[in-house]
Parts: sequence; structure tokens; C-alpha cells
Amino acid sequence: MHGLKPLSVSQITGVIKTTLETSLGEVAVEGEISNYRPAASGHLYLTLKDEDSQIQAVMFRGDAVRLDFKPSDGQMVTVHGRVTVYAKRGNYQIICTAMQRSGVGRLLQMLEERKQALAAEGLFDSDRKKKLPVFPTRVVVVTSATGAALRDFLQVVGRRNAGLQVVVVPTLVQGDSAAAEISAAVRYADHHRLGEVIIVTRGGGSIEDLLAFSEESVVRAVASSATPVISAVGHEIDTSLCDLAADYRAPTPSAAAEIVTAQREDLHRQVLETGRTLIHAFNAQFSQARLLLQRFSGAELEHQFRVLSQPYLQRLDDAKDDLVRGITDTLKGGRNRLNLADRELAACSPFEVLGRGYSIVRVIESDTARVLRSAADVTPGTVLHVQPAEGMIQAQVMETHRHKKTDEQTHTKNSPGGETPE
Repeated sequence: MHGLKPLSVSQITGVIKTTLETSLGEVAVEGEISNYRPAASGHLYLTLKDEDSQIQAVMFRGDAVRLDFKPSDGQMVTVHGRVTVYAKRGNYQIICTAMQRSGVGRLLQMLEERKQALAAEGLFDSDRKKKLPVFPTRVVVVTSATGAALRDFLQVVGRRNAGLQVVVVPTLVQGDSAAAEISAAVRYADHHRLGEVIIVTRGGGSIEDLLAFSEESVVRAVASSATPVISAVGHEIDTSLCDLAADYRAPTPSAAAEIVTAQREDLHRQVLETGRTLIHAFNAQFSQARLLLQRFSGAELEHQFRVLSQPYLQRLDDAKDDLVRGITDTLKGGRNRLNLADRELAACSPFEVLGRGYSIVRVIESDTARVLRSAADVTPGTVLHVQPAEGMIQAQVMETHRHKKTDEQTHTKNSPGGETPE
């Protein structure tokens, strides 16, 4: 045997621990999170891996509470800490003191380069942005059918009782195929005029979660839409390239709902305020007239009252005339469309064809009848029913001839003795 003095497991583990901790010092390691296990104590346990290797890591509660994101399996992160040996198991691991998502800087650089390229084409120019309709009656919402964004939007619309029709075009809002679905939904809603406004929305998330709304296909679909587009992606602090291309940017889905219902609500408020103003003015004038009653005769007072009330009565008459005129025009247009449809329907009636001299010939077989289409389908003696424009003729086949279609004839003998072309 060798003359080396044997070491205990604890001694060799201690040597490895000391060597690692003193030689490496503080390190920064980039890798993918795997087997993420948050403990009830607040400590975080995880594995960092790349294509070839993996290493255990732990972040204690005091450092974990300072994280500005929630770690999860599959995330690329960069951790800072020290490599140590867990002597009880003989495993080496990283004790993490800080952690940040990796690749965000590169992603932001890529988005900035894409933003500059699309801006150079004029896709974000303010002079190409369209105005929103004043009183939209139907809007399209492009979002996840099960997401919180849609629930928030519908809740606001329902609360404001705007009488707004909402057409939902469901799509994915994150993931590899989300951008293709979003851009296709925008183009579909625009092409088929599903609404007067298209709202592209989703809830908040990380920059990676919102990446689909900055894809070039989505930006171009939004920019080329003939229908005005409102972008309400993420929270107020989030900005996507879709926001820049849209005709209007809302900070949240709820804000988008308020925007499309605000005009109607403002008008309602203005009407109420105008009504209160008119009532106040009328009461003020009436009070003044009462004070001056002793100085004027009854006839003069009536005249003054008519002078004061005439503008309001005139406005009421004008409004009534406009309303009657509008209803009359609408009914007239509807009546014209109905008459046109009735004529078109009559032109398609089979009885119109029979009226031009044609007949329907049916072969009677047991209790059923089928329409005769060829002389080859009958034999002498076959009973036929002939239906001209008026009445019904029963006939019997005497003989059949098979010629070219232009010369085909079938001679039948009917009850009065006449002949009917097939």
C-alpha cells in the first residue's frame, strides 16, 4: 500500500470546500432554471443548466425578497454568488445573492433596432393615424377569450351602459404562434368590417410575455388597417411597437373600454347640463316676470313670456321635424329595399319559368314520383304527370326516341289527346 495517510470523508470534503471557496470567490453564472422549488421558509432552490452541465443553486429568503420577478422553470437568468460545498451531501452548489433575467438587454436592443427600421418607413407617423368614431356602436376586441383583459373590458362597458356591441376575435396573446394569430385577426376584422373600432389588448407581463405585440407582422397589420385601431397592451408602464403603430394607445384594457364609451357618456352629460341650464334660465326669467307683474298688464306679460319662450319652442319644433323626416326617410329606404327584394324573389320562382311555356314531367312509380330528365328513363306504357303553369295533365308514354339533345323528343299521349315536350 502507498504510504499516504488516509483522510476521513469530512476532511477531504473540507479541503474541497476550502479550495473552491477561496479560489473562485464571487462568480456570475448564466443558465436556464430547472427544477425550481420555492420553500415555505422563503428560500429558493433550483438547478442551473446549459446544454452540457448543471449545478445546484440556492437563494436564501433575505436575498429572495429583493427579486423584481418571479422565477420559473425555463427562464434564462444570471445569478451572482459564491460556489460552496454542502458537506453533508458532498455536493457543490451556488449560494445566490442576486438574480436577474438574462437576455433582456439583447431583447431590448433587438426591439429598438426594429422600432427604428419601422419608424423609417413611416409606420409610426402621427399624420397617418385615423380619428376614432364619435359614437361607435360596435367594436372588435382582439385578445385571449379567457384572459383578464377581456373581463376587465366587458366589465367597464357594462358598467357604463353604453349600449355597445362587442365582437370578440379570440387569439393567443403570447407564445411562438401568437403574433401570427394577432395579425391575422386584425386583418380579418378590418377586411370584413366587423366593427367601427378594433381594440388589440392583453394584460400586463414581462417583456418576453408582450413580445408578440412587437412582432413586425402585428405592427404592419395594425398600421395598414383601414379601421381605427386602439392598442391596450399590458400596464401603463409597458410599451409595445403595436402601441406606436395604433391610431390610439390606451394604458390598460379598462382604459380602452372607457375611451370607446366616453363620447356617448360625455354627450349624455352635456345634454343633462344643457337641460339644467335651460330650466334655470327659464325659472330665472319667470321669477323676473313675476316681480314685474305689477308694472305690466296681463297681455303685455303674456307677450313678454312668448318672446322668451319662442326660441325654445322653435328649437323643439325643429327637432320634431328633423325626427319625423329621419324616420320617414328610413322607412322609405326600407320599403324600397323590400320591394326590390320581392321582385328579385319573384324572378327566381319556378312558376315564372312554367309561365313561359315550360312544364315539369314526373314519372309515377308506386306511391312516389320523380322528375323525368331523359327519354332513356321511361318505356312505353309508363304513366306521366305533366305540370304546366296551370292545372295538371296525366299522360302515358307511347314510344321514345333517343337523338341528340337538340332533337330529343318524347311523344306522349295525354288524356285530351295533345302532345307535351319532355
